[in-house]
Amino acid sequence: MEKITPDDPKGLIYEAFRIEGITKSECRTIFLEWALSLGVGRETHSAMRRLLEAHGQDADHPMSEVISEGLYSIATPQRRGGWRSRKRD
Repeated sequence: MEKITPDDPKGLIYEAFRIEGITKSECRTIFLEWALSLGVGRETHSAMRRLLEAHGQDADHPMSEVISEGLYSIATPQRRGGWRSRKRD
């Protein structure tokens, strides 16, 4: 398995799965850095699926959980309210 791939240009996800005792919080930080390293125009949803297939054999690993949560939250975007979204009477 290659460390550097188009889906993991800095090898961050690869390395995260190999760190013993890594926490979910640390995985979230790595995941954010990974997302920022993809660059504009990359399809993150497809990349996350491929990364899970390549590295996520251990479903209990914190990075597997973080990526899975990312897949869910990207698949179900929610509108954020604000002062502009309030109805005026």
